[in-house]
Amino acid sequence: MSTGAAPGRFIVIEGIDGSGSSTQAAMLADWMRRIGRSAALTAEPTTGPVGVLLRQILSKRLVGAKPGQSSPPPVHPDVIALLFAADRMDHLDCEIEPLLNNGTDVISDRYYHSSFLYQSLSSNPDWVRDINSHARVPDITYVLDVSAKIAEHRRRLRMNEELFETESMQKTLADSYARLPQMLPHESIVVLDGSQNPDVIHVQMVSDLAKRFGWSNEPV
Repeated sequence: MSTGAAPGRFIVIEGIDGSGSSTQAAMLADWMRRIGRSAALTAEPTTGPVGVLLRQILSKRLVGAKPGQSSPPPVHPDVIALLFAADRMDHLDCEIEPLLNNGTDVISDRYYHSSFLYQSLSSNPDWVRDINSHARVPDITYVLDVSAKIAEHRRRLRMNEELFETESMQKTLADSYARLPQMLPHESIVVLDGSQNPDVIHVQMVSDLAKRFGWSNEPV
């Protein structure tokens, strides 16, 4: 049920693994609250039932099963693509849409752009877009453009490598993310240099938001 407040803004932050999207999403949510906005921070895969399953697949704790194979194969790419689309629709229905309708801004660390690029490495790109075609378009998406080499250096701090974190995949994905505005010309997408100091990136992001939506850039 809506409170009668103006709808919130839906902001997405994207980039390859190690781009700094989680850091920027958290910084942005803090800034929005300081200037008096009601802001909620979320991420994909979610913490919902389908998202938990996806996180197990990505961390290689959950694998496929085929009779006669001594070592279990990864889950089929098309199954992963369908699970991401299902998690996204659950995310929208249970969290994003209710928050936006009640006047809360939502910042999501990753969204369907990740599916378009990651899942299209192994599945038909047109099909991947089709199964995500009912997802809400963000008001603005920020892409953190970093090289695969820089992102790999940042990921070394983690304990385990995830399913899509091979060097060749990340190089391909980095190139694709840089071209995302051309791939989705109907969307508002801003590409930022993700190799910069996080504070510099944050200033660029909030300056754009303040100008784009007419927000005050001063704390309340």
